[in-house]
Amino acid sequence: MPFKMKFLITGGAGFLGSHLIEHLEGDITVVDDFSTAKYELPKKVRVLRERIESFKTDEKFDYVIHLAARPSPDDYMQHPVETALSNSLGTYNALEIARRSDAVFLYTSSSEVYGHAEVVPTPEDYWGKVNPVGVRSCYDESKRFSEALIMAYYREYGLDVRIQRPFNVYGPRLREDGAYGRVVSRFIYQALKGEDLTVYGDGNQTRAFLYVDDWVEATLKMLFTKGLKGEVINVGSDKETRIIDLANLIIKLTGSRSKIKFLPPRPDDPPRRAADISKAKRLLNWEPKTPLEEGLRKTIDWFRGVIR
Repeated sequence: MPFKMKFLITGGAGFLGSHLIEHLEGDITVVDDFSTAKYELPKKVRVLRERIESFKTDEKFDYVIHLAARPSPDDYMQHPVETALSNSLGTYNALEIARRSDAVFLYTSSSEVYGHAEVVPTPEDYWGKVNPVGVRSCYDESKRFSEALIMAYYREYGLDVRIQRPFNVYGPRLREDGAYGRVVSRFIYQALKGEDLTVYGDGNQTRAFLYVDDWVEATLKMLFTKGLKGEVINVGSDKETRIIDLANLIIKLTGSRSKIKFLPPRPDDPPRRAADISKAKRLLNWEPKTPLEEGLRKTIDWFRGVIR
């Protein structure tokens, strides 16, 4: 029999993990507490309903992919302790499994490590400007701690670690009830329901949106490309979109009669965000292929099929 690769994926039942698994071949084990996930995984996947912070195993794997996190501001500000533990104890536990297995360790960090970036598009060597005790720090700073711990394992144990920093990934399988708090899913849900689209602040803040298929392509390249040990790579778009423009575009694409409702700005909300992807182009031969309007149309079509 041909040798089968073994994958351990934390948070694998969530938005990103469910898409990635469709493109992996081998023995796949998912550890997920289903706190934010709600999608059934293929039968080929072994699912363990546990928190990565307390998960124990003597099994060995070829790849450990640490996706488990609460990436939505609404969500992580309601669960700050769980959020911080997932990105500290959870990361430590996943690293120990990878170290015992001599596995490749891939971490999905976040563009949030850059905070209020003063350089936009932001390169990987920008150190960030983050409030260490603000309401977002449970996520921002725990992601930064995870990266530091991962690089410590690389330097002390020689572990093959790779860190990606995704920027605002969207697409089908985002929480369709809008409860997850991500701006694309919230706007689409509100537009399809005929509700006001809620914009925090004046809407002039920018984000750079990445369609999930493009994220999957970059992630597969980060997993399987040789020579990436110890590398940190932005996975995102360098094209900024104002939140107010995103809201108006989604109203247009859905044919909604929704209006825009402005709410007070969120605390510590970064005014601009976009990725410098020159490193991804050079090391992965990758850049996004899906234009924003095309990705939004696909996402809206999926939402139409699941919203009740």
